[in-house]
Amino acid sequence: MTQEKLHNLAAPQIDASPTARESWRMFGIMSEFVEATERLAPIRPAVSIFGSARIAPDHPYYQQAEKVARLLSDAGFSVISGGGPGVMEAASKGAFQGKSASVGLNIQLPQEQQSNAYQDISLTFRHFFARKVMFVKFAAAYVVLPGGFGTLDELMEALTLIQTGKSRRFPLILMSTAYWQGLLDWFRERLVSEGMIAAEDLDLIQAIDEPEQVVDAIFKHYEGRGFGPLPHEHELLLNL
Repeated sequence: MTQEKLHNLAAPQIDASPTARESWRMFGIMSEFVEATERLAPIRPAVSIFGSARIAPDHPYYQQAEKVARLLSDAGFSVISGGGPGVMEAASKGAFQGKSASVGLNIQLPQEQQSNAYQDISLTFRHFFARKVMFVKFAAAYVVLPGGFGTLDELMEALTLIQTGKSRRFPLILMSTAYWQGLLDWFRERLVSEGMIAAEDLDLIQAIDEPEQVVDAIFKHYEGRGFGPLPHEHELLLNL
């Protein structure tokens, strides 16, 4: 079934009850998954980069994101960002100027989200959950720069999926250590000490400041194996 047909099914020209409209919405959700999966299939290996939408191009975080994205792109990784301003724009720009694809997974929001101009592949989602699946599904690593609730949401989603065995394990790298140190300390002093998580769960996260070291850490993780999912990891990704 084509994307257009799914959209048409998702918006029937009938006076439906709220329950019926909710059921028909499922086709719109399906269409987002179908289009995104088909268009992103060729981009592997890829790295998803996250961070605040609220910083200007002269901010150190912007410059850091642009540099690490450029290095990743030149190293052969497509770079996936949220497609908006701030760190997202910086990541898109760095990748766009490099050798590999810049991918923007945009989201329809009442404010803040405006697509940046540095996207080789651009998708727009209505539903956060469909977008979040794509960030995980196609990522060989996450690079997380300073950000707010949205950035924390993406980080915690990935941590939860990996910790619970619902996703394959991949590098989760925090850049700008000073920004994240309080959170990491709280994880250790509260979550670990009170038995909410295991001490080894903290090994799922790395804090790295230098862009070159970020690239090295990702290559080190996959040393001795390919970047693509192994057979059992492929099954996990199918069932996210």
